[in-house]
Amino acid sequence: MFTDSFRRFEGSIPDMAGILIIAHAPFASALRECVAHIYGGLPARIGVIDVMPDCDPVEVRAFARSEIDRLREDNGAIVLTDVFGATPANIAQSLAGEDVRVLAGVNLPMLVRAVCYRTTPLDTLTEKILQGGSKGIQELDCTTPQNPCALATAKPGTADPASSASADLVTAKAVAS
Repeated sequence: MFTDSFRRFEGSIPDMAGILIIAHAPFASALRECVAHIYGGLPARIGVIDVMPDCDPVEVRAFARSEIDRLREDNGAIVLTDVFGATPANIAQSLAGEDVRVLAGVNLPMLVRAVCYRTTPLDTLTEKILQGGSKGIQELDCTTPQNPCALATAKPGTADPASSASADLVTAKAVAS
């Protein structure tokens, strides 16, 4: 009886697209650590490959293929890479296919969007990630409105709330919407 209930529940869980970050070392690992900080732990199905200066691209490409196989769900996978035309991006591009999308120019807002929207169809997920990446790039000056949620948590005479972990999470959720 419990097994049947579990199967019904299990069937209602949408698939999550796997996420693989391929970037110049140590950028991929740093992005993974940032997302773990934001979410209070590492979300499932996120892999990283830090490409070292002396790496063999053929070996890294083979490892990347095995990582995609490990991370991919029925919803597919997203590969995020740093610099278009560089070795990590060339390796990532070789993984592109019908159920694997590759996006260059990764930044933290893109990764937060990838985690937040990974249960959506792959085309929608790709669009959301690209929007998050571009919306996350802003010029800030003293007249730029601050996050109202972060301001509400500030106590008079205390440090800037934007530097606190809770403000980071609020900001990440705002960026991801």
